[in-house]
Amino acid sequence: MIETASWARRTLALLVDWLASTLVVVVLIGTRGWSEDPLSGFYTMGVFVLESTFLTAWAGGSFGKLVTRLRTVRYDGSGRPVPLLSALLRNVLVCLVLPPLVFRPDGRGLHDLAAGTATVTLQTASGVAR
Repeated sequence: MIETASWARRTLALLVDWLASTLVVVVLIGTRGWSEDPLSGFYTMGVFVLESTFLTAWAGGSFGKLVTRLRTVRYDGSGRPVPLLSALLRNVLVCLVLPPLVFRPDGRGLHDLAAGTATVTLQTASGVAR
């Protein structure tokens, strides 16, 4: 069994991701557009899904996870990267909010169960990759 990261660090990583995604949207549409466009929250969510999906598949974690020294790994312990479609499924489920809040005793939420992943510390991820 893989030891998963604490909820506090995962929450911090999500906050970093959300702030970074919001900043990208503000840069693209401006502060006025961000505050006045009723769809700006969906733009932020879209940036979050794209950013977290591609970085999870290519670097082992979203921007927020990389900054907080967390990684998303395959639960099978193979050490191989998370496939792009699994990363997409996982991050879309995170956006639905409920899947991460329903979790098993090992700390893996429904989003991780569906994608076959786990969020771990960088130190744990290094051990999984061996």
